[in-house]
Amino acid sequence: MQQIQKLKNIQTKNNSIISLGLDLDAKKMPGEYVGSIKKMFDYVNRVIDATSDKVCAYKPNIAFFERFGADGLSLLKQIVQRIPEDIPIIIDCKRGDIGNTSSHYAAAMFEWLEADWVTINPYMGYDSIRPFIEYKEKGVFVLCLTSNTGSKDFQHLVCDGHPLYRHVAEKVRYWDKDFNCGLVVGATHPEELKEIREIAGDMPLLIPGVGAQGGDLETAAIYGTDKFTKPALINISRSVMYASQGLDFAQKAREELTKLNDAVNTARTGQPVAVVAEPAVPAPDSNQSPAS
Repeated sequence: MQQIQKLKNIQTKNNSIISLGLDLDAKKMPGEYVGSIKKMFDYVNRVIDATSDKVCAYKPNIAFFERFGADGLSLLKQIVQRIPEDIPIIIDCKRGDIGNTSSHYAAAMFEWLEADWVTINPYMGYDSIRPFIEYKEKGVFVLCLTSNTGSKDFQHLVCDGHPLYRHVAEKVRYWDKDFNCGLVVGATHPEELKEIREIAGDMPLLIPGVGAQGGDLETAAIYGTDKFTKPALINISRSVMYASQGLDFAQKAREELTKLNDAVNTARTGQPVAVVAEPAVPAPDSNQSPAS
């Protein structure tokens, strides 16, 4: 319940249901921010400074950091510590293993990284998830119906008269005794999203797949929240993180989030949101490169 309330508080404060994925891609960054861990930290730091009043969560995908080994995990730890305390942190790690192993994964994510939420793979069943949900003050988003094309390989298979994703949604709702569970449901499956929202009750939904993967923002917002009566987060990554490959990337990230929030709030109210000029994000000194 603690994490649900934290999520609701920041969604109200920032008037946003957008979660920003902090996925590092050196190919999309300005050259000045590539070449060292410190430079990448400076890039993410500037994005956080420019967007922290426009999001309801930050979601670093651990794979983008693990690829750099120990330095990458150290970078992730620094980024997590840099995020304002009132904004939920979702570590997208998709863990799921036998109970003893999962207990170590859970400790790493919740104790060492100090995540508020993590993503979990349910394929191995309850004993693989229990070590995570036993952290009652933390939260888990369980993969239910993912946004990738390969989701049809297993998640749509019919078992006992219903698709597998429906069984997952029903199981997770049953396991949600401490109100710290949610579901991951891709925006690329709008009708299924609507169906899963009904099954999920008051559990929050984490909704990826808007933008580059083809999901529709307004439809995801309406279906994912049951017309803005239930909690949901719509995750956006590349279109915000790399809204510009120039040195104005932080300003452009802020502007892109403003457009996304305005679109969601227009869907909420049925009225277009008045356009307000965004304050300029301070640009880095052109004569001084990021810390090396």
